[in-house]
Amino acid sequence: MTREARTRSGEPEATPSEPDAAQILASVGEAAYAWRIDSDQLTWAGSVADVLKVDDASAVASGRAYARLVESTGGVTRYEAVVKSTHTDSGAGVPYQIEYCFRPSLASDLRFWIEDNGRWFAGPDGKPLRAQGVIRVINERHARDQQLAFLAYSDGLTGELNRWRLMQVLLRTLDEAVRLRASCGFMLIGIDNLARLNEAYGYAVVDEIIGAVAKRLRTKMRGRDSLGRYSGNKFGVVLAECTPEEMTVAADRLLAGVRDELIPTSAGPLAVTITIGGITAPRHARTVEEILSRAYDALSAARAKRRGSFMAYQPNPEREALRRASVRATDEIVAALNDRRILLAFEPVVDATSRVPAFYECLMRVKRADGSLAPTHEIVAVAEKLGMIRLLDHRVLEMVVAELVAAPQLKCSVNVSPDSTMDPDWAAGLTALLRANAGVAERLIVEITETAAIHDVDDTRGFITRLKDLGCRIAIDDFGAGNTSFRNLRRLGVDIVKIDGAFVQSMLKSPDDCAFVQTMIDLAHRLDVKTVAEWVQDEEAAAMLAGWSCDYLQGALIGLASTESNWTQRDDRVAS
Repeated sequence: MTREARTRSGEPEATPSEPDAAQILASVGEAAYAWRIDSDQLTWAGSVADVLKVDDASAVASGRAYARLVESTGGVTRYEAVVKSTHTDSGAGVPYQIEYCFRPSLASDLRFWIEDNGRWFAGPDGKPLRAQGVIRVINERHARDQQLAFLAYSDGLTGELNRWRLMQVLLRTLDEAVRLRASCGFMLIGIDNLARLNEAYGYAVVDEIIGAVAKRLRTKMRGRDSLGRYSGNKFGVVLAECTPEEMTVAADRLLAGVRDELIPTSAGPLAVTITIGGITAPRHARTVEEILSRAYDALSAARAKRRGSFMAYQPNPEREALRRASVRATDEIVAALNDRRILLAFEPVVDATSRVPAFYECLMRVKRADGSLAPTHEIVAVAEKLGMIRLLDHRVLEMVVAELVAAPQLKCSVNVSPDSTMDPDWAAGLTALLRANAGVAERLIVEITETAAIHDVDDTRGFITRLKDLGCRIAIDDFGAGNTSFRNLRRLGVDIVKIDGAFVQSMLKSPDDCAFVQTMIDLAHRLDVKTVAEWVQDEEAAAMLAGWSCDYLQGALIGLASTESNWTQRDDRVAS
């Protein structure tokens, strides 16, 4: 009878039977089991033959038979997780979750990964008596996990160790060398001219080069040594049980391995060389940080001498002393900033004829913790080298603006380092300060060095334009010490030129310097630019400069810089 006929006759309609647990497990590719450990009987629910790809379920009907099909290197077995468990069953059973590699038969080439979730229960003696659980195939997840694990330790481009893992290997090797009173080595390898190759051929070809270099390095290394990608164009090699002589031999082998044959790329065969810096430890370094720092030194020295070469680190007492001094200076700068020990010194700049102060140059001073003043030139040199000069410039700028706000009659200038002139954050900070304090910009002169001005005339011109739009005046400091032409001076649109004091100081003794200073003053006036003569030390020089119509004088004759900042006690006559 059809469904429609049964409905018309009022006969109840048959409903499909509900699937049992075995059918549900089979539909999702899983199988459940119960394992009696005392009899070793393994009973399955679900289509275990389909899940495990075995010809007959009887092939996995006992724990022992099943265990024979689990790869010995595939992870923890069920037997180990249950029978050898160190946990105690308190009545609710002990859970376990394991993964292992399974093959359908001893003769099969097929392999797949199984996730086994179960719980074992103890007998009266407290030992495992029975276990039950569910298995399922997790090939895709296992492959994904393996890939993630690989990427956690390996460089994606070369397949070698990544930097983090390389440092772990280096630390372990160093510890072992120290423990055994042996020697190990580390080589930092840089691919030469990679930036130039990138410009010529593009990133894709450079990646091919990096990958090819890694392969060549690997083929020339000892089996017990480790290779990793340290940074973009640098590799690191950890050499276990290595003497200085053995490191030199290894370096020569690596150099030749990369250099002797062209590297095939999608852009055609390319010639590539590497440069190597090496260090042996613990003889020349006792920490990973020291190894890396000194390997960099050796690599830099090798590149300076000849690219495509190897150089081993050699101690340099002068270099180490300089570094210690740099560290001390860095600490001193940071502490001075934190403790508000940055001071301003004010050096007068006067009208050449009336000797009335026109403005004051604000100079930075750094007070040490003991109250003495640190040599400014040393602090500035270290700050510029370590990239900290912008912090000092910003602090000095804040202090200068505060002085201008506190003393409405004050006009002053402030020096700005080349790094700060090209720093948009510094310019933004200056803009915010000046806009927040009306009337200050018109009394502020920003001094930039001649070197900074000629480094990139267009960028400097943009910097000057922004400051002049705010109302500031611009001065070129130490003019004549570099190569600024008066053509560039006109393009820059500066307001003041400060003639380098070295010429002013010697102009009475040197006819050439005398002519140079006079010519600069004359040309500056033709461009409607004011002039300041620095390092004026005697009246004869001052009179000569005034006779040449130099606008302002500065130096020992006029007055030395002072940290006095109480402007109510100063001569408040300021030239307009």
